Amino acid sequence: MPPDLHLLQMLPAAVLVVHDGVIRFANHVSAELLEVPSADSLIGRRPVEFVHPMDQARSSHRIEQVVVPSQAGRPNKPAEFRIRTDRGNLLMVLISSVSMEWDGAPAVLMCALDMTHQSEIQSQLRESEQNFRRLFDNMQDVYYRTNAQGVVQHVGPGVRRVLGYEPHEIEGRTAESYYPHSTDRDAFKAAIMAHGEVSDFPGQMVRRDGAVIDISISSHALYDHAGNFAGVEGIYRDVTQRKNLERELQRLATTDMLTGMANRRAFLEGAEQVYARSRANGEPLTLLMLDLDHFKSINDRFGHLEGDRALIAFAQAVKSQLRASDAVGRLGGEEFGVLLPLTTLTEGMEAASRILHSVRALELRDSAGQTYRITTSLGVSALRSSDRSLRDVLDRADQALYLAKHRGRDQIASLDVPPGL
Repeated sequence: MPPDLHLLQMLPAAVLVVHDGVIRFANHVSAELLEVPSADSLIGRRPVEFVHPMDQARSSHRIEQVVVPSQAGRPNKPAEFRIRTDRGNLLMVLISSVSMEWDGAPAVLMCALDMTHQSEIQSQLRESEQNFRRLFDNMQDVYYRTNAQGVVQHVGPGVRRVLGYEPHEIEGRTAESYYPHSTDRDAFKAAIMAHGEVSDFPGQMVRRDGAVIDISISSHALYDHAGNFAGVEGIYRDVTQRKNLERELQRLATTDMLTGMANRRAFLEGAEQVYARSRANGEPLTLLMLDLDHFKSINDRFGHLEGDRALIAFAQAVKSQLRASDAVGRLGGEEFGVLLPLTTLTEGMEAASRILHSVRALELRDSAGQTYRITTSLGVSALRSSDRSLRDVLDRADQALYLAKHRGRDQIASLDVPPGL
């Protein structure tokens, strides 16, 4: 055997030498690939016998090209072909061919690698990529990645649905550009730097049409090989509907549905916070307790529907005399509370007087057109240095309210000032 053929016999790839359309040489790997008893059993057979019918024309054309004198010594580019072995198994092989001489005549040297397994992997990868791309393109969340300076490097197509922008319009701009309040972005960055990741982190963004939406962010920090902060990667989603529902549930849980004021629980919770702040900062605080006088007689005389209308009118008259920083709530039935932060007792008495006259000025009319008037009794209490809790202030205001009603109603009373002031 010539030395060069001996070397071909040792190659780990399948090698064939084809002359006049038939196989003149085959190494042992060829026999294994084509599933024949031995390499010698391939001698004299035509390689086209093993090529899949769908690839035979392409295979023949490549062989013709390589034996053209002008192409001598120049190999064909590797290409994949389907072949069927002697046992009928279908394989995908990668074939390269180059012209050579065999006994002084033109021949073709063919080298084949079994790519069946690799092709299956590639097919699986393609399918996986297609599935991923389909999922990525249709996901409701927005994938994004920024660099260390907060500039968006990549954003998913979901941004069209969430913000109304095309991805290329977002990329290259800072993520902060889409926050209505810089404090939201600052809080997010602080959480990322402190913990390395966030989950369901709240925030807001501005859509292309100017609408502000609520978002939920789940992201993690990126670091370079040296451990330096390199950016942020994650997803965010539009949770406006969820937040609106939460806000509505919160409103229902904290609001008196008849008057629109805070209910008892919400008023007392807010009062506890204001009380704690006033005590900590040494600030004045005044509390009013109010009762709609003779409310039972209104219900008995005009009916409960008119009683509700009287309560609504009473609540509006009270609120009309308050500042934006004041808090008012319905504590139950016809009893209401008013909290006046940063207000001295004297200022609180003045506010109570305005409320008293505002209610007196109301002229109500029942469904039959009959007019009637209402009045209110008020108890006033101011924060004392000796108070141990908000309950002490509430108790004094409640006792003062009882005193005002005991004295004949339609008046103001306080345990903190001498009678008649």
